[in-house]
Amino acid sequence: MTDGFDYDVIIVGSGFGGSPTALRLVEKGYSVLMLEKGSELGPDQFPKSNWNLRRWMWAPWLGARGLFKMTFFRHVTVLSGVGVGGGSLVYACTHPVPNDSFFHTGSWAGLAEWKEELAPYYERVKGMLGVNATPMLTPPDRILKAIAEDRGQPDAFHSTDVAVYFGDAGKQVDDPYFGGEGPPRTGCIRCGGCMLGCRHGAKNTLDKNYLWLARKLGLTLHADTEVTAIRPLPDGGYRVEAKHGRHPLFRKRRVITAKQVVLAGGVLGTVELLAKMKRDPLGLPQLSERLGSAIRTNSESLIGVVTPRRDVDYSKGVAIGSIYEIDEHSHLEPVRYPAGSGAFRAMLAPHVAGENGLVRLLRMAGTVVRHPLRFLRTLFVRDLAKQSAILLYMRTADGTLEFVRRWWGGLGSRREAGPAPTASIPQATELAHAFGDKMGGTPFSLVTETALNIPTTAHILGGCCMGRDRSTGVIDAEHRVFGYEGLYVIDGSAISSNPGVNPSLTIAALAERAASRFPDKPGRARAPFLPVES
Repeated sequence: MTDGFDYDVIIVGSGFGGSPTALRLVEKGYSVLMLEKGSELGPDQFPKSNWNLRRWMWAPWLGARGLFKMTFFRHVTVLSGVGVGGGSLVYACTHPVPNDSFFHTGSWAGLAEWKEELAPYYERVKGMLGVNATPMLTPPDRILKAIAEDRGQPDAFHSTDVAVYFGDAGKQVDDPYFGGEGPPRTGCIRCGGCMLGCRHGAKNTLDKNYLWLARKLGLTLHADTEVTAIRPLPDGGYRVEAKHGRHPLFRKRRVITAKQVVLAGGVLGTVELLAKMKRDPLGLPQLSERLGSAIRTNSESLIGVVTPRRDVDYSKGVAIGSIYEIDEHSHLEPVRYPAGSGAFRAMLAPHVAGENGLVRLLRMAGTVVRHPLRFLRTLFVRDLAKQSAILLYMRTADGTLEFVRRWWGGLGSRREAGPAPTASIPQATELAHAFGDKMGGTPFSLVTETALNIPTTAHILGGCCMGRDRSTGVIDAEHRVFGYEGLYVIDGSAISSNPGVNPSLTIAALAERAASRFPDKPGRARAPFLPVES
């Protein structure tokens, strides 16, 4: 008990916002409790392929408590991570810094000198996550390099910076990052399994750095605990209500109090919880009307190129080993899953262009009719992961959605401003066909994209954006929720502009900055953990 509360701070969520915040606050002397609705998974609990749906998928009502979640909305399908370590468990561990436009647009523009302020935190996060350049080129990378050269842009292609310990493949060493304070690491064996949860100890997920160090300093972490309500207390602080347990029918209710609460559950967690509390007279009814607004994706297009040829294995490497920066606003990355991972096969349809749904369906049918044997040979390849490359196209187009709470309790989407997200992006289609020509393959997309033009994103952002006051944002430039002292949002929902690239580095850098604003507790603070210079 501290000052009449159970904890100084409760952090809801253990991803790229929550984990850096947790470490820095326990270093400052705060008693911190972290609540994570997902499970704590070890390497032997990660699936070997995504056919192991019980270990891979998050569907607790069906007894599946894996690390990967798909959420379907009217305007977008969202891919996200669940578990201790949040999205770091399933992300492709690439860490680019956004282009300059990101720092000067959106509702946060002018609230701070963002590029200058975040620069040292970007570098700190890279060190904490062991970010380094991918040291090899694999077959998909070479194809991408050739496409960049064909288009007269050889310098626009380069290897990615990834949070992976390469070392000697398969060899375990003592902690190479924090002077022995961290866990042992094992050299990457290039198995391609980054997005299924690394089974070999090479991927630098948050449980191997920020969370590991925070727990050594006293962080209390409760997994399998979903927060259901946050209510202000009459004399300050908050009462947090949660349910603990692995199956929704057999969970126990818990109530914990804290002086301050940090929401770090990502867009799907934080926005849904706050939308629920805004409707509750005893909850947080004074939240800004901007809650749920300015939801962004990276305007992605995900296209799989599948080849019937078996002479090249496209599954070996890290999840994303290279990037082609087409222009200031557009990027293309080849993505992979490990050998044997073909669970998406049942959701594939031929990739076709066109904004009109009827046109896309006719083109899809035409593709099958004109080339039936080619279609069947490609769709039923022996090993989808070995015989395919996933192309992730991203751009900074700034259309936004709004997430609203439906009468049954879940979130729904509706268009807000600018162009709606679309799965039909001509440049992405052109590049996919160019890739297919060099690979001897055929472009495919998820059926939701081909039939319904609903794009898929792994980078859902916004909904609790920054503003000058509650009429323009949900939080201020220090991540404080307008109208509720001691309540913070530090996660992807706070992102107030379109980065156009993988956002994990930016979320963590913002968390480092936000945590630095908390004062030290007198007599209890210690020097921050920082990576040892190699």
